[in-house]
Amino acid sequence: MTLLPKEIILASRSEVRKRLLDAAGVNVLPVAARVDEQSIMQALVAEDAKPRDIADTLAEMKARKIADKNPRALVIGCDQTLDFQGEVWSKPTSLAVARAQLLRLRGETHRLHSAVVLYDDGEPIWRHIATARLTMRTFSETYLDDYLTRNWEMARYSVGCYLLEGEGIRLFETVEGDYFSVLGLPLLPLLGYLGMRGFIPA
Repeated sequence: MTLLPKEIILASRSEVRKRLLDAAGVNVLPVAARVDEQSIMQALVAEDAKPRDIADTLAEMKARKIADKNPRALVIGCDQTLDFQGEVWSKPTSLAVARAQLLRLRGETHRLHSAVVLYDDGEPIWRHIATARLTMRTFSETYLDDYLTRNWEMARYSVGCYLLEGEGIRLFETVEGDYFSVLGLPLLPLLGYLGMRGFIPA
């Protein structure tokens, strides 16, 4: 008797993460995990949690939220934090906030911590955190304003208000780390684990 493949749920509505998995041939069902990220992040920051641990905790909470309602599914939870000089940043709430954040990052180096947590049968079975180191160039304020005018509607959903797969790459001098992790999903370790466990053909 051949068993039916396990349903894989992506605990996120991120189009980028869904597109990465689709391109890799992994069929997932995207389901938004409605957790109060801001409150959770604020509580963790108050406890002096490290930025990478905050990403890991948020990824697990999202996976758990969906797994509780879909215990037979394999659930992928993801999150990403921007770490600038030990300070954790959230997605910008307005164009003015985005501009101020990008001006602070101009000519500086920051880190992105991307976490992924897997739940199977309602229990956590695997996790991975990848860190990338990014240095912005000293772009002009004129270019920054033009960039935000052209890209705000999409970039506003990025924690750093930039999209490396688009014009945002022009803001950078160097990017050290896995490209997929910068986009918000440590894809290679995830695919490796899924294949090893037999969740996808390998």
